Amino acid sequence: MGQKNELSKAAYVFDAKMPLKQAIPLGLQHVLAMFVGNLTPLLIITGACGMGSGSEFASLQIALLQNAMLIAGIVTLVQLFAIGPVGGKVPIIMGTSSGFIGVFNNVAASMGGGVLAYGAIMGASIIGGIFEGVLGFMLKPLRRFFPSVVTGTVVLSIGLSLISVGINSFGGGNNSSDFGSVENLLLGLLVLVVIIALKHGTKGLTSSSSILIGIIVGYIAAFLMGLVLPHTGVTADGVEYTKAWVLNWDKVKSASWFAIPQIMPVKVVFDWRAILPVLIMFVVTAVETVGDISGVIEGGMEREATDGELSGGVICDGLGSSFAALFGVLPNTSFSQNVGLVTMTKIVNRTALASGAVFLILCGLIPKLGAIVSIMPQSVLGGAAVMMFSSIVLSGIQLITREKLTPRSLTIVSVALGIGYGMGANSTILHATPEWVQLIFGGSGIVPAALVAIILNIVLPEEENA
Repeated sequence: MGQKNELSKAAYVFDAKMPLKQAIPLGLQHVLAMFVGNLTPLLIITGACGMGSGSEFASLQIALLQNAMLIAGIVTLVQLFAIGPVGGKVPIIMGTSSGFIGVFNNVAASMGGGVLAYGAIMGASIIGGIFEGVLGFMLKPLRRFFPSVVTGTVVLSIGLSLISVGINSFGGGNNSSDFGSVENLLLGLLVLVVIIALKHGTKGLTSSSSILIGIIVGYIAAFLMGLVLPHTGVTADGVEYTKAWVLNWDKVKSASWFAIPQIMPVKVVFDWRAILPVLIMFVVTAVETVGDISGVIEGGMEREATDGELSGGVICDGLGSSFAALFGVLPNTSFSQNVGLVTMTKIVNRTALASGAVFLILCGLIPKLGAIVSIMPQSVLGGAAVMMFSSIVLSGIQLITREKLTPRSLTIVSVALGIGYGMGANSTILHATPEWVQLIFGGSGIVPAALVAIILNIVLPEEENA
């Protein structure tokens, strides 16, 4: 009994030893939380470049998706264990960033799409990643620009921007024809109820693995629904569609058991039309990573992140993105979804997170294993995501309130969120501005919120202690 309690405590200590039978399910939670999000940016950008399914480059797209899982696992291990200065030794899961989608879409459009445009995106990612890595080495003298009120505001804006993503998944994915259907909502609700019941009604591994168990219950429920409910529906225009909750076992059946990832599947092109906007996004990514690391340390370890953790984390973010580009994969950055999972469960054990990273690598080597995870219905993911993403908001609040709130800090937070989150919620306000402004500052609102918080922190005078 004492050993069980000791193992349970190990889950909440970063470098404690933990048996694999407990670590593996905890690691699998992280994979399931980010799997779809890790592949989605690639699906969008390859589609924008005309390399999607049905095109002559469909096989290349499959290879890139395979590489995306492999790279996420490798870069996560570097972040967890560090290679010299690369890696913060922090409980962060790395994955393909969705923050670059707007800029990359513009690059694809301006360059006419095709493999050439995708190659230019890879070239810009290599240079941008190196640039972020350099910023990481300089982070200590720059850290005074990122006090807890700034990083907390960034974390808070990240959480707020993800809540809509979680609720969209809860409804089955807003691109699905049956978005918001009763089946999708009930499936998402079932997963959420199971997670809450296990987390607060049980103890030990069952409570800690509540996300994983909830998702497995979602899979089982979707399978049973498929036995008794029709798989297809008809739109108002009379077009037949497959319902979003249906498990696509054909995808698993057609996937191979083993495949060697391709290195340099796309010829790298260096073009300033792609490099300049991408460089700006990597600066924002560095701030976001500082926010993610600050949030996960605050939420999972209840302390402030050190200079070494932040610097190593940002360096890994940058050089990991350059490494990813060599495999044709979009920039790899800290995954806010998993920050939410850590802050919600308080599971920070490195062995647990590393087991998830190993599973990601296996997904890159064994396509059939990855296919099983990739068929997860969006509503199943959404049932877990709405809770995880909201916990990121709370982590941001904890960071902001780490020190006593003053009129100065209240101004920084309120103005940054007002402008940043406001733009994210209504990006049409920027319709009259140059396109590059719309690409960088529209969308999620994270960029303007971070920029405003940094500027106000610099220009507003420090308040004298009474």
